Amino acid sequence: MEEHPVILFDGVCQFCNGMINFVIKQDKKGHFRFATLQSEAGQRLLQEYGLDQVGFNSFVLIQNGKAYQRSTASLKVMNGLPWYWKEVQVLRIVPAFLRDQIYDWVARNRYKWFGKKEVCMVPTPDLRSRFLN
Repeated sequence: MEEHPVILFDGVCQFCNGMINFVIKQDKKGHFRFATLQSEAGQRLLQEYGLDQVGFNSFVLIQNGKAYQRSTASLKVMNGLPWYWKEVQVLRIVPAFLRDQIYDWVARNRYKWFGKKEVCMVPTPDLRSRFLN
């Protein structure tokens, strides 16, 4: 896991699944690994890093032994994608507390705006190796 950053995401959130599919398509080198927050692996990592295991209001990026959340995690993920996505890093000039207010607003409304699935995303056989069990 140390060599591959892990993205933990809400597996029943339509918006979150869409963002993970975006990352998968852009991450052609297979840099990132994934787990839903609801999965055994996701729950184990949340516990290991002392994060809330019930209130899924953020996705989490675990990279180099640290857990990042909210807008900082988003920017770090974008930084791990091809060069043309690195321009998003300009948003780092906005203080984290302001970025996180926008992030939290979207997170609070994500089910209402984008919907919620009854079950978590099931990766296709060719992507299964990039998902933690």
